[in-house]
Amino acid sequence: MTQALRHEMSANTLSYYEIATQLPPDASVVFRDVGWDEYEELLDQIGEASGLRISYDNGSLEIMTISAEHEKYALFLNRVVSTLGLRLRIDILFFGSATMKQRKRRKGKEPDACFYVQTAPVIGNKVQLDFETDPPPDIAVEIDVHHDSRASFPIYAALGVPEIWRYDGQALTIHRLARGENEVEPAEYVERETSGALPMLTARLLTDVLERMRQEGELKTLLAFDEWLQSRGS
Repeated sequence: MTQALRHEMSANTLSYYEIATQLPPDASVVFRDVGWDEYEELLDQIGEASGLRISYDNGSLEIMTISAEHEKYALFLNRVVSTLGLRLRIDILFFGSATMKQRKRRKGKEPDACFYVQTAPVIGNKVQLDFETDPPPDIAVEIDVHHDSRASFPIYAALGVPEIWRYDGQALTIHRLARGENEVEPAEYVERETSGALPMLTARLLTDVLERMRQEGELKTLLAFDEWLQSRGS
């Protein structure tokens, strides 16, 4: 596994946008003491540019570049979930790496993929989301083949994301948000074997599906997964 390049830098000579667009694949850079307006300006400049993920946590701004391998796993998981939704007639909405941000919490995060399941009826046919008012997705996906996203889990917790799927290239783990017993204790993620949003899926099953995709390709894997879904109803 290639180790991600990580720096803490100052943007005195180059703008955040210039630095973001010059980073090599599978690299990350962190800036401190960044204002919320600067973060939003960077998001506006980057737009829907692929290959970048931007995180913001109370003044700390991280820019991360991703590889084609990274994107392949995220898109394949979307195909798996879409196959499940069609076969089981479940309304599941896919919003890719939608930027989840809340000014009042000074938090922002872009997952590699995200899904609305239980809260899909609330979103309905919306194309643009406003996370100041719209609920967070029920599942966020992090592909960690070249990076480790666990340090950013508190951002997801603050934004109220109930579940994270993390794939490190070897195994997929499911992390579900556990609320503290009182308002003082922060919410944190606990590793579970079974998905809360899609209880028919387990970490072991998803790991096996991803491994099969690597060995046999996407089509054979999706056909086998669909057969398994059909067998559950027999």
